[in-house]
Amino acid sequence: MLLIDCPFCGKRPELEFRYGGEAHLARPADPADLGDKAWGQFLYGRSNPRGVHAERWRHVHGCGRFFNALRDTTNDRFAATYKIGEERPAIPEAEGAASA
Repeated sequence: MLLIDCPFCGKRPELEFRYGGEAHLARPADPADLGDKAWGQFLYGRSNPRGVHAERWRHVHGCGRFFNALRDTTNDRFAATYKIGEERPAIPEAEGAASA
């Protein structure tokens, strides 16, 4: 079973967590000023990289808090987890290249 390191509770089984989408997306300051195309892009346009990707997760069956994680989409391994509001941790290039 995959273990995810909650920054608040520590390592817990993956069944306790839910994916919450791409991390670090800023909501538009005034959504009413956006046209249909721009609003649709904000709602549905997401990056889908191969490799390390910043995601938002929620520890549903634990503390209930949201946090960010860097997960490698090629092997489903978590490189780092960090609290919302903290800067994205630097991942060494060698680690990202080795896991691809």
